[in-house]
Amino acid sequence: MVAVVCLALLVIIFFLDSFNATVYSVGGNNIEDDTQEARDIRGLYTGARTGSIVFLVASLLAAAGAAAVLYRGRNQGTRDSDGGEEVDFEDLGR
Repeated sequence: MVAVVCLALLVIIFFLDSFNATVYSVGGNNIEDDTQEARDIRGLYTGARTGSIVFLVASLLAAAGAAAVLYRGRNQGTRDSDGGEEVDFEDLGR
């Protein structure tokens, strides 16, 4: 679930970043200029983008680790907890 939220956050950040660059460029300016305003716009979402990528990688690694643990322990919990006694539907009604 964390990976899905991080991906959604990254998509939103990239859309906002593109929107800001487009609005800045409408006035005839270039987002790649070496002005302070252009540098501020380029660096506006850097922290959120970096944090989202870090959490995305961490959540994907956690999901892979959980999948490995589940795969490894898939046959260990198949013992009968009632000592092997079978119970029919009629027995449940008593």
